[in-house]
Amino acid sequence: MHTVFKFLAAFGAIAALTGCVSPEQFETAPVQLRTSKGIVTCQLYTKERVLWDRSIDRPASMTVQEADDICKREGYRQKKEG
Repeated sequence: MHTVFKFLAAFGAIAALTGCVSPEQFETAPVQLRTSKGIVTCQLYTKERVLWDRSIDRPASMTVQEADDICKREGYRQKKEG
């Protein structure tokens, strides 16, 4: 019985991994945005995945949260434009 449980656990793990969604599948070309603190480089995703949008480079004077917020706003702006 213990062997059957191990097999089912392993099978479940493999099945879960094969169904994973990888963000790389939805990436668009990085976008550079000029801000008052400097250039923010954003990794945007498809318009259906705006919540994933994030900064991949930012000025030293800017927090990660600030840069990510700028990127998310850009993602929503592009989504709104259609």
